[in-house]
Amino acid sequence: MNTKPERMLVGGHDCGKPVMDKRERLEDYERRALRGGGEERLASQHAAGKLTARERVDLFFDPGTFHEVDKLVTHRCRDFGMEDQVVPGDGVVAGRGRVDGRLVYAFAQDFTVFGGSLSETNAAKIVKIMDLAMASGAPIIGLNDSGGARIQEGVLSLGGYADIFLRNTLASGVVPQISAIMGPCAGGAVYSPAITDFTVMVDQTSYMFITGPDVVKTVTGEDVTKEALGGAMTHNAKSGVAHFVVPDDQACLALLRTLLGFLPSNNLDDLPRGAATDPVDREDAALDDLVPEQATQPYDMRDLIRAVCDQGEFLEVHEHYARNILVGFARLGGQSVGVVANQPAHLAGTLDIDASVKGARFVRFCDAFNIPLVTLEDVPGFLPGTQQEFGGIIRHGAKLLFAFAEATVPKVTVITRKAYGGAYCVMSSKHIRTDVNFAWPSAEIAVMGPEGAVNILYKDELAAAADPDALRAEKVAEFRDKFANPFVAAGRGFIDEVIQPRATRPKLIAALRSLEGKRDTNPRKKHGNIPL
Repeated sequence: MNTKPERMLVGGHDCGKPVMDKRERLEDYERRALRGGGEERLASQHAAGKLTARERVDLFFDPGTFHEVDKLVTHRCRDFGMEDQVVPGDGVVAGRGRVDGRLVYAFAQDFTVFGGSLSETNAAKIVKIMDLAMASGAPIIGLNDSGGARIQEGVLSLGGYADIFLRNTLASGVVPQISAIMGPCAGGAVYSPAITDFTVMVDQTSYMFITGPDVVKTVTGEDVTKEALGGAMTHNAKSGVAHFVVPDDQACLALLRTLLGFLPSNNLDDLPRGAATDPVDREDAALDDLVPEQATQPYDMRDLIRAVCDQGEFLEVHEHYARNILVGFARLGGQSVGVVANQPAHLAGTLDIDASVKGARFVRFCDAFNIPLVTLEDVPGFLPGTQQEFGGIIRHGAKLLFAFAEATVPKVTVITRKAYGGAYCVMSSKHIRTDVNFAWPSAEIAVMGPEGAVNILYKDELAAAADPDALRAEKVAEFRDKFANPFVAAGRGFIDEVIQPRATRPKLIAALRSLEGKRDTNPRKKHGNIPL
């Protein structure tokens, strides 16, 4: 046996240590990979209230199902002293596993290794995972915790970002892509989450921005904190960049698993079905009194959503943004559905710029992955004002119209109260290929509200009347009786059935089941030109 000390090569360099046999060398590499940036940095990660990359992966996947890819990959940079800082895995944990038994691919950036910065080899690992997910027809989950591009590698790291962006774009509409921001995400790194379907942010420990507070202050003079500039609530409530906010890493990973439970693995697979333990013929008498007698009085549309959905479960998306419209996932008779609903409790449920964009994006996601759409409508129109007009409400409102009209999935609409003007057309009306349209007896379907219509139609009579208020009240009642009800539209076939509110759940489930075999297509074309 040769006991002569030899020198071991690590990452291609002579490190001056005795050579190991193959098994020892593998064990050493794996041990170093599991250690990440070292005990001190792992402790710092915990001190910051964050889990490590490997802890996140272990908690996300079903126990014992994670298979890592490129565990021993190292960087290739030989400048700026990097040749002496070689860590197997190079700052990202990537691989495949199972979530509730279904195949899912994921990568988790390791902030303890070079701040989770993106290198050439680091990016190649992520790209490999994305390519494998596309080939396998499985969702892609990104757990982001990175300081950005690795400066020492220059354009190679930038090229790595572009490689990822391309995969995000090609995978869009093919497999679900979900981003979790679990630490910093700045500069060019933000564009990958921006392309993905949903973004989850952890409150107080995550942030996203193109340029940080120091640059903002230098360029604009504004003094702003990281949290105010790009924190979780900033992007959930103000910018709309993020779709969910959670209190900690554990809640984030649990939410990712819940969200995946509503989605198919790809655009060709069937939707996952839940256990239909909630009776499909269940009625709720409380719905008969949900809509107030006064047309101007608000109510919470969430009460209707929870009343009709299985076990009252509703996973709301974009909860804190554009609160005049509600979007999210639910199940009806065990079937996943996407819900789009006006919210009379906020801005009277009017459609504005933010609500239109929020709704359009959600509708297009559901259509891409063959998730049926249920629309609950109570909309008095588009929000008026110079701010909305100057901001392009015409263009943005058209996005929601385009999305509903383009969608070929099963579509069912229930009008609970107001459906006025162009907003009636936009909110999945019969005229834009909605399959089944219901209305409650309280529905008012008209060009505009009775008060506005009377002021226009009877302008001269009101001006000449001895008691204009009494005449106005009489004409409003007459207009509401003749026009602002669902029976005129039903008489034209624009409403398929006027239903009792308590029967909404069984009616929706019956309609959706009748549409399970629906086949609809759009004209042959490369793609439409949605008014961006």
